[in-house]
Amino acid sequence: MDFKDYYSALGVDRKATADEVRKAYRKLARKYHPDVSQEADAEARMKDVNEAYEVLHDAEKRAAYDALADRVASGAAHGSAGRSAGTQGFTPPPGWDEGFDFSRARHGGTAGPADDADFSDFFSSLFGAAQRRQAQQRQPRMRGDDQHAAIEVDLPTSLRGGEHTLQLQAMELDDDGQPHLVQRTLQVKIPPGVRPGQLIRLAGQGLPGHGGEPAGDLFLELRLTPDARWRVEGHDVTMKLPVTPSEAALGAQVRVPLPNGDEVEVTVPPGSRPGRRLRLKDRGFPGATPGHLYLELELALPPADSEAARAAYEALARASAAFNPRSALGASA
Repeated sequence: MDFKDYYSALGVDRKATADEVRKAYRKLARKYHPDVSQEADAEARMKDVNEAYEVLHDAEKRAAYDALADRVASGAAHGSAGRSAGTQGFTPPPGWDEGFDFSRARHGGTAGPADDADFSDFFSSLFGAAQRRQAQQRQPRMRGDDQHAAIEVDLPTSLRGGEHTLQLQAMELDDDGQPHLVQRTLQVKIPPGVRPGQLIRLAGQGLPGHGGEPAGDLFLELRLTPDARWRVEGHDVTMKLPVTPSEAALGAQVRVPLPNGDEVEVTVPPGSRPGRRLRLKDRGFPGATPGHLYLELELALPPADSEAARAAYEALARASAAFNPRSALGASA
């Protein structure tokens, strides 16, 4: 993109008055208007004339353009390096438009000779970007709205904490200040002991603010992945604990891995029946009043898949021949 000389495009001197600029524009418009001109490049010349007039007839844009032209000329004269030093490969220097306001209606509130879309990349890089920034700065100062979403983790992660990757459809503002949906990936830190239904707050991850105000927050509602091994009731957790018939009947010390990653030794009392619950105090969810972990016994029958196992079952059957497990149903032995 090259630096454009708008004064040359209108054929006027830099010191030309507003009236001289207007007269030059009208003269060239009559010469190059595509409806009447016989010139081969009339349409392109007319666009250049329109663009030059759009800048030079507006006092604010003309002053900004003149200041920028002085900076470019000074940079070229001193042999400055960089793309914005001269007129070839031009890039507007940062902050070139500081102190200028291009937000007023064009041509005193009436339609101009052409839409901005008909102007060059040079014009858009200067005044289009500046107007978008100024429009955003004029927006009401307002903190961004909060957003809410759900996040699902397993019980071990909920109890001991950890990290969770979340794919989220989120709203962002583009360069023109227009909202659009984007796919975001967030690494969410799960605090230890967060319970189902509780909210995890991610500061600044909500909708963007306006007028320089901060973004809102993102609130994630924790949900537990369904798992047949345990259930949650408030602060308490109930977990199934398989035991063998001999462990239930005779009692035993068994090692139990807990959902939070710990492993403890538990005493199974003699004569325990399926469904009996053993309480591990304060092993549920933490809190002002910690919850408990309940181990619910269920029988796990060893398979009769060897001669020794079959012999053991046969011996048990003979020893307990008088026992009728269906007596409560009224069945005879």
